[in-house]
Amino acid sequence: MTVRALAALTLAVAALSQLVGSLVASRQALEARAPDPMRQGAVQNVRAHLIARPPLGLDLYRPIPGDNPLSAEKVALGRRLFHDQRLSQSGTISCASCHDPARAFTNGRPVAAGIGGVLGHRNVPTIVNRVYGTSFFWDGRAASLEEQAAQPLLDAREMATTPEAVVAIVRRDASHGAAFQAAFGRPPEWDDVLRALASYVRTVRSGDSPYDRFVMGDAAALSTREQRGWHLFFGSANCASCHRGPNFTDERFHNTGVAYRDGELTDPGRFTATSRPADRGAFKTPTLREIARTAPYMHDGSLATLDDVVEFYDRGGIPNPGLDRHIRPLDLLSEDRAALVAFLRALNGSVREGR
Repeated sequence: MTVRALAALTLAVAALSQLVGSLVASRQALEARAPDPMRQGAVQNVRAHLIARPPLGLDLYRPIPGDNPLSAEKVALGRRLFHDQRLSQSGTISCASCHDPARAFTNGRPVAAGIGGVLGHRNVPTIVNRVYGTSFFWDGRAASLEEQAAQPLLDAREMATTPEAVVAIVRRDASHGAAFQAAFGRPPEWDDVLRALASYVRTVRSGDSPYDRFVMGDAAALSTREQRGWHLFFGSANCASCHRGPNFTDERFHNTGVAYRDGELTDPGRFTATSRPADRGAFKTPTLREIARTAPYMHDGSLATLDDVVEFYDRGGIPNPGLDRHIRPLDLLSEDRAALVAFLRALNGSVREGR
C-alpha cells in the first residue's frame, strides 16, 4: 500500500470512528439529561429513533425528548406554524422569514431582521441538523429546541408577540384547532405551539454530501482539490479540533477573536448566558453542513465568503486575552486555502424536512 493510500485510509477510519463516537455520546447525553421519571421512556425513544434511516453521513440515532415524541401530526402542525406570519405582532413575518428553506434555513443577511425591519445583533444560525444539538443560539442560552422556539416569538426585535396573542390567533383558526386536536388531543396551548415547532425543526436534516459519499467508498465523489482540502481539514489545518463528528461541530464554545474590534470586545458571547469570565467572546461552533449556502459567516455575519473565513483562521483569528488554544496562524499556501474552501463546499448535501 502506498503512503498516500495509507493516509487516505487512516483519515477514512478516523471519520467513521467519529460517527460511531457521536452516536454513543448522543445516546449517553440524552439518558443523562432525562429526568428520572422520564428516563425509561427516553431510552425507549432511543430505540424507536434508531429505526428511521437518516440522510447518508448522519447518526443513526436522532435524539428526541421523551416528553415530546415525534408524530406525523405534530410535525405537520409545526411546519404550518413555522410559515404562519400571523404569529408575529405585525402579521408580516414568520419563522421562515429568517430561516428560509431556500437558503438552508438562514436569511442571507449579516444579522436577523424582525418586524418593521428592526435589525438584531447576531447572524441567523441555520436550523439544519439542530436535532443533534445540545444547546441553542450562538451563546447557548437555550437548553432545548422547545425553549429555543419561544425566544424569537417573544423577542421585541424579532416577532414581538406574546403567548396569549399566539394562542388567540391559532384558536381563531378552525384548521389550526383541528390540527392541534390531531397532534395533542386538546385545544391549542402555548407549550404545544413550542412542542410542534420543535418537532418540525427536529426533522430538518442534511447529509448525503459528496464528502459522505466519498467516505462511504465513492472515490470519484471528491475532486483532487477537494481531497486535498479534506486532508488539510482533518490534518495540519486542524479544523476538526472543533468541527468534528458527523455534524461537524463539537457543540462547544470558542473564542476566535472575531468579536474583538480595535482591542475592544463588541459582543460578550457565551458570557451572556453563564457570567463566567472565561466565556467572554466565546461562541458556539456552528455545523458546517450546507455551509456554502449559509453566507455570511460568524456570529455577526462579518465575513462575507468562505474564502474570508479560511483567511481569518489562516491568520490565527484576532489575538485577545481569551483566544482559544486551537487558534493559531496556519501559514497556508494559496492552493491550500483554495482546497479547504473546495472541501467546505463539498459538505453541501441534500436537505430533508418533515420526516
